[in-house]
Amino acid sequence: MAERINSNDKTKTRKPAKKRVFGKLKTRTSAWVVIAVTIGLAIVIGKVGGVAQVVNAVVSGGMWALLAVGLALILGVMNIPNFSHGESFMVGAYVAYFVFSPLYKYNLVSGSKFLFIVGPFIGFIAAALAGFILGIIIERLIFSPLRKRTRERWVMNAFLLTVGISFILTNGTNLVIGPNFRGIPRYWDVAPFSFLGVRLTVDRIVAFTIAVVSIAVLWFFLRRTKTGRAIRAVSQDESGADMVGINIQFIHTLTFGLGTSMASVAGACLLFMFQAYPTVGLKPLYFAWYVVMLVGLGNVSGAIVGGFIVAFLQAGTQQFIGVAWEEVVPTIVMMLVLIVAPSGIFGSEVKGIQEQ
Repeated sequence: MAERINSNDKTKTRKPAKKRVFGKLKTRTSAWVVIAVTIGLAIVIGKVGGVAQVVNAVVSGGMWALLAVGLALILGVMNIPNFSHGESFMVGAYVAYFVFSPLYKYNLVSGSKFLFIVGPFIGFIAAALAGFILGIIIERLIFSPLRKRTRERWVMNAFLLTVGISFILTNGTNLVIGPNFRGIPRYWDVAPFSFLGVRLTVDRIVAFTIAVVSIAVLWFFLRRTKTGRAIRAVSQDESGADMVGINIQFIHTLTFGLGTSMASVAGACLLFMFQAYPTVGLKPLYFAWYVVMLVGLGNVSGAIVGGFIVAFLQAGTQQFIGVAWEEVVPTIVMMLVLIVAPSGIFGSEVKGIQEQ
């Protein structure tokens, strides 16, 4: 009888294993196909539209990656589909504007070279802090009480709450600040310089550099620090992390703060491209979700690559079809990929989201 039970157990364990292997193979194939198509598209864009178009796509890709990493982090650790993530982008844009504009006006009078160089970075840091504080307030006032009251239908309740937060922040900003557009032509009043025949502006170079550095610092924090490993442990098994003494409440608050802070930094860095107004975060939110759904829900490392994939899809659409279709084509590609690989091209890292 024992032998029969053992044989049945082996039979039961073999089938899921085969399914997992087949699923991984299918996911990896989808990933390589999408990456190969993206590289080919980048080459075509470079030949037809020029290297400048490729550079613009790379800069946009860095920002979409920065946005998507914050969104994927919150989703992967807390199972919260944050549809107020675009408003974090909006907050960063406003904070950078209101911090940088007085410094710029003062610098016109004083002529300080130091302030000319450092002024924009003060706005970036202020935006990062504002986003971090905003995330902490939202998590402690809204999601922490909900988590203590009930865990039933968590994902749906969290989704509805984030939609409500989005409406409150958007309409509250419209009521307090007004609907007027606030932006800047550039952070650094320096003429573009040429590199390999491409005219590059300092603002774009700095924006891309900040995106790369921010993602690298987050990666190092998650992989090499004790707190970062605790965040990864909570994302993998919250109950097990609680049993070994990890402060779940602290990890949730920190995670939400980090996610909103990264979106705010993106909004601040792109103020010269996206002027600050109440609904400025809508388009960045769309593209951040395109990335997250394309690469896999909650997959932080995949979101980095996905940001550049979506950026080149966007650039290719603008180049060959038209600006009006730049949100349509990425959506179609995302739908086609999800039909083949429902968990995304790199696989979902969210535990239990399908069951909730």
